[in-house]
Amino acid sequence: MVKVHDEIMEGEDELAQWAAQYKDTLFLALGASVLPAMHRVSAWVTNQQYTPAAVSMFLQDPDYYLVAQALDGGHVVVTHEKPEASIKRVKIPNVCIGVGVAFMNPFEMLRRERARFVLAGAAP
Repeated sequence: MVKVHDEIMEGEDELAQWAAQYKDTLFLALGASVLPAMHRVSAWVTNQQYTPAAVSMFLQDPDYYLVAQALDGGHVVVTHEKPEASIKRVKIPNVCIGVGVAFMNPFEMLRRERARFVLAGAAP
């Protein structure tokens, strides 16, 4: 998603260099169809017990757009975050649970996708 791309680009590191090469093919642009999902996510967050500062921070963060995009497209969110009962910070998994979006950690995603990492020149 473009908002995630923009956040990565702030790092000015190797990840940012890699992301710059794939901006148009790997990162989804927000379309008009995501607006109802954005409304649903923001309504869920604002109706919880989070502090006003936590709500404001989440609604300005790319995480908000990430969850809304996943909700709109029926995607699974991959995150290192874990659900947490905190009123001071809105966590991605809590929002996913609240609006019915599937999520998993990166290791689970790699297992499900049967990812293999082979060193160049190594025997199979």
